Amino acid sequence: MAVRPPSPRNLVHFLKIMKRATANPLYGHPSLWSGRFPFTINGSLAVFRRFQSARVGVQEVGDDAESHRVVDFPGGKIAFTPRMNFLSESPEKRVPCYRVLDDHGYLMEGASFEKDFQMEKDTAVKIYESMVTLQIMDTIFYEAQRQGRISFYLTSMGEEAINIATAAALSPNDVVLPQYREQGILLWRGFTLEEFANQLFGTKEDYGKGRQMPIHYGSNKLNFLTVSSPIATQLPQAVGVAYSLKMDNKDACAVAFSGDGATSEGDFHAGMNFAAVMEAPVMFICRNNGWAISTPVTQQFRSDGVVVKGQAYGMRSIRVDGNDVLAVYNAVRVAREIVIKEQKPILLEALTYRVGHHSTSDDSTKYRSINEIKHWENTRSPLSRFRKWIQNNGWWTDTAETELQGSVRKQVLKAIQGAEKAEKPDVRELFTDVYDEVPLNLQQQEKSLRESINKYPQDFPSGIPR
Repeated sequence: MAVRPPSPRNLVHFLKIMKRATANPLYGHPSLWSGRFPFTINGSLAVFRRFQSARVGVQEVGDDAESHRVVDFPGGKIAFTPRMNFLSESPEKRVPCYRVLDDHGYLMEGASFEKDFQMEKDTAVKIYESMVTLQIMDTIFYEAQRQGRISFYLTSMGEEAINIATAAALSPNDVVLPQYREQGILLWRGFTLEEFANQLFGTKEDYGKGRQMPIHYGSNKLNFLTVSSPIATQLPQAVGVAYSLKMDNKDACAVAFSGDGATSEGDFHAGMNFAAVMEAPVMFICRNNGWAISTPVTQQFRSDGVVVKGQAYGMRSIRVDGNDVLAVYNAVRVAREIVIKEQKPILLEALTYRVGHHSTSDDSTKYRSINEIKHWENTRSPLSRFRKWIQNNGWWTDTAETELQGSVRKQVLKAIQGAEKAEKPDVRELFTDVYDEVPLNLQQQEKSLRESINKYPQDFPSGIPR
């Protein structure tokens, strides 16, 4: 049995090794020790002598002058080098962005989309119709807020491709943990315009019973966790969801969305590291739209965007043109296969641009030029690019476009009218769904609220069931 003794600097540890070695019949034989260690043996005593370097766990691996020895460090072997070299803060070349369609709706030279991932006509048309529906829905609901009919709204204008193409590439069994611009995922999975309106207007039919602010959608049936306002909290939660899917051997993954601003939150880094270490089947999709409200990405991080952060945590990553439906669809589809097959996380950075204001509480013209907004809205629109592609294939016409837009607009307005007339949740719903039996302090609060409503009815919305 070959025994590698410890460094002579650690006598206690060495003596323990020697004690175990005495059980070997060859103990004391010169052939066992000769030429191997930086000390000589005389009987039962070890006489230490100086050597050029301690060699605990160090192995010779070749003739390369710079990496001829490695240390078997916890986590893997690491080569030594006599040259001091600081890693560059960024690579010389930025990570390229995966793209399939050019700005004119034609396949880029070398694109293998049609060969590897053929998209049927029905799927392509449904994707485009959903993108148009999402844009019209966003426009009308935004206008409704400006008219004072709802209190808040937030659009996904300019980011429709990420919403719909991702939804098309996923399975309905995949669990989505949104940030707050993923209403297109719900739309694709069957969330009706009436359900959107019920949430925004806080009607009795709202699944949140009117307790959430507008755009905080959620659906158990559609595997879409409820939107929460705090940034990035959904990321470590997604790892837990993914790990539960792994434990149950489900043929599904968790998909967590975030924006570029979320990378400045601790939960982003905790979630990434947690996922990589636990090998959780989760896909992180970061919508890098250039702006975290008024903070540009140049003030958000110094790294090459978000994609490089995946490698730092030990997971695969890819940068995708978020305004290219085919690229997003292709990348998400392949990423999902890898995540489920290998049971490991993936980070996908989708480069896009937030054409709309951050929300109805924001005026983005205060911190970016109108020309910049119009350039992205007109020249790099994901809808116009994908429309050109389906028209080039003979799958879409101007007549179909006119009919679709008119039909969707009528449906959205009808949903709004219905929600405005719908009954509101009862006041008691403010105090339910937390405790099995409502505690005394909440009973007292409910009583006090009802008394205030009756005493000062002018200060409360009309039509509230009391």
